[in-house]
Amino acid sequence: MRQLTALDAQFLALETPRQYGHVAGVAVVDPSTSPTGSLALVDLEDLLLERMPLLPPLRWRLAEVPLRLDYGYWIDDPDFDLEYHVRELALPPPGTDEQLAEQVARIVSRPLDRARPLWELYLIHGLKGGHKAVMTKIHHSVIDGMSGAEIMGALLDLSPEGREVSEDVHFSDEGDPGELEMLGRGLLGLPRYPLRVLRALPATLPNLDETPLATLPGAGMLGRIASSVQRAVGGGGDEIVDRHKLVAPKTSFNGRVSPHRRVVFGQLSLDDVKAAKNEHGTTVNDVIVSICAGAVRRWMVEHDELLDEPLVTQIPVSVRTDDQVGTYGNRIQLMSAPLFTNVADPIDRLLRTHDAMGDMKARHRALPAKILQDANEFIPPAVFARAARVTFALSTSRAGRPAWNLVISNVPGPQFPLYLAGAELKANYPVSVVTDGMGLNITVMSYRGHLDFGIVADREQMPDVARLMDWLGEELAALEPSGRAKRTPAQSAPASSTS
Repeated sequence: MRQLTALDAQFLALETPRQYGHVAGVAVVDPSTSPTGSLALVDLEDLLLERMPLLPPLRWRLAEVPLRLDYGYWIDDPDFDLEYHVRELALPPPGTDEQLAEQVARIVSRPLDRARPLWELYLIHGLKGGHKAVMTKIHHSVIDGMSGAEIMGALLDLSPEGREVSEDVHFSDEGDPGELEMLGRGLLGLPRYPLRVLRALPATLPNLDETPLATLPGAGMLGRIASSVQRAVGGGGDEIVDRHKLVAPKTSFNGRVSPHRRVVFGQLSLDDVKAAKNEHGTTVNDVIVSICAGAVRRWMVEHDELLDEPLVTQIPVSVRTDDQVGTYGNRIQLMSAPLFTNVADPIDRLLRTHDAMGDMKARHRALPAKILQDANEFIPPAVFARAARVTFALSTSRAGRPAWNLVISNVPGPQFPLYLAGAELKANYPVSVVTDGMGLNITVMSYRGHLDFGIVADREQMPDVARLMDWLGEELAALEPSGRAKRTPAQSAPASSTS
């Protein structure tokens, strides 16, 4: 049995009938490269059975502690049923990307069954060009971005012929723990709660602004006082870089989400992004964040919502160390950076983004690696779910402000061909999470010379979110080498909210 951490538990706690804690991925594959020239559901079932020794989280089922006295546990499901988790469906002709995105949005909007291991896999037939899609859907309490990549790495191969997996399957035969055993574990865990809080206090209080607790009344003042005390006693607070008082303004996509989603897929050339970053002396990530700012700016202009101040984006950063590879679960920080939707000129916006991302990286280096985990330790397990929902409710109230306006995440991937059950991987689109107060998520994965964008939005807040993908391409084109003079940050024009 493996106990969930407070951070793992948070992704379970945030779930309501309107918002979900699972993430997904859509792999578009060409079955003509497989040894049989096709890809059927049985091929994926055989692959999963063969690789199951490398994929222990796929057999984990949640075992709750009675009365929520402590965090739950992952156990090997004694009644594991692979056929329940693996499904198939077909798109009607012509099988466009828009049809695929709509079907994925509907699947994403359905919660996972907590009585079973928290994942599903769908084989989707009927895509144009003879391609098929393999959609994976797994709960964020089980994996983060890096551990999710480990799972995909166990399923993907370097050639259509696959590889040998020599390990035998060894799963626990202890059976399902009873209520009495789980109650005993919960009672034994009660004394650990105050100890966890005491351990978390020194690192967490001075850095409350970098956690979701920043939305709670008085949290900002408490964090500033703790930071001042830490510096006064020489506790290392001098290394913490100022957040420049980032405060997220409210937009129409920062309200209470509905149960329904919109999903958009698209690709941009990685070479074009690299050309833009080389032209202006920035990084690939700077370019991605900057063009996202430009696309969101255009949406805000279209909806008469453009603000004089920048938005604030959440950027997940992995803190997983080399010796934590293969441990699954969540090991991340949620960093904040300004999103310069108030800057009209694309080059000025990129240079400002470059400076802001440098500040964010400096804060990341200065922050404790377990800051997000430690922040969650302040909430007793018995009220964890209710506290998480209260935090989200505060961010969407009339008087409250969201901690972030949206999520932008960039996940580097391999630049060589990969194969799934012999079928060549053509694209790998991420599909992430939106929540109350943060109804837009833009996640990017690089693969084989292109960037695969997965954009998720609340269906009611941003019904026309598909336009962002076209605007991302236009914003990138505006940054590409075209004979325009390079600018340094000192030459940047003032921020402007005009077109």
